[in-house]
Amino acid sequence: MKPDVLVMKPPTPDVAEALERSFAVHRLWEAEDRSAFLREIGATIRGIATTGGAGASAELMRALPNLEIVAVNGVGLDAVDLAYAKEAGVVVANTPDVLTEDVADMALLLLLAAAREAVAGDAHVRSGAWEREGARPLSRRVHGKRAGILGLGRIGRAVARRLEALDIQIVYHNRRPIESPYVYYSDLEALARDVDFLVVTAAGGEGSRGLVDRAVIDALGPDGILVNVARGTVVDQEALIEALRENRLAAAGLDVFEDEPRVPESLRNLPNVVLQPHHGSGTVETRAAMGELVVRNLEAHFAGRLLPTPVDLG
Repeated sequence: MKPDVLVMKPPTPDVAEALERSFAVHRLWEAEDRSAFLREIGATIRGIATTGGAGASAELMRALPNLEIVAVNGVGLDAVDLAYAKEAGVVVANTPDVLTEDVADMALLLLLAAAREAVAGDAHVRSGAWEREGARPLSRRVHGKRAGILGLGRIGRAVARRLEALDIQIVYHNRRPIESPYVYYSDLEALARDVDFLVVTAAGGEGSRGLVDRAVIDALGPDGILVNVARGTVVDQEALIEALRENRLAAAGLDVFEDEPRVPESLRNLPNVVLQPHHGSGTVETRAAMGELVVRNLEAHFAGRLLPTPVDLG
């Protein structure tokens, strides 16, 4: 008999087919009354397939008394109640590594687009303003500058490799120093003061909420550029909007936001910010690999094998 698995969000067709082959799939997103649906099928559910955004709350897991595993399609775990999972003996898995390079590519794209004003330049040509009004103002150089990376994990290191190709000097801030060829700053504000660009790749969650605050943004300064491909909650969004509006920060490139997919109009209307819809891992190849890894983690668990990518709950 196939194990019953609750699927939180619509998967890609290939992943949906793989899930159907191995599991009895229950589609939460199709339920008109979520609470009634969970009451009806809750006791049968042994696994959850979810996303980094949807996560798995303690409330949801409590409604599934026979839950054994939460498999996350993504790296971020801030929407999964890990403390409850540990207490309840629920295994958690995510999909590290397979999305690292694409997210790092997005960080580089956002930095280049923000510094060189690529979106505004595109609009300048498309609108005919180049012919009518002439050339745009000069933009900022990226090559040879200094960048700080907040969160030198897998993605942070991949970003650093890309920036090194542009002769950019790398420094970083973590909760603690790690073995690395880059200079470590224990004080994020001091790091921001010493760099031209700040790239945020830190994990989300309460421990990093608002870490990039007004003081850090002001330390980055009126010539600085902020790039965030981590979680919107790591940056104080209102402080960022004010700094961009008042030109206390030159520009920003953002793939993540505080309350996705709701992005405030005050941010959307700013000319000195490049926006993406949390699409760092959004390539055909990576999304397929992520979905496949979710299925493999679930299959391994129910077959009694070691999980490919378990999360250490401590």
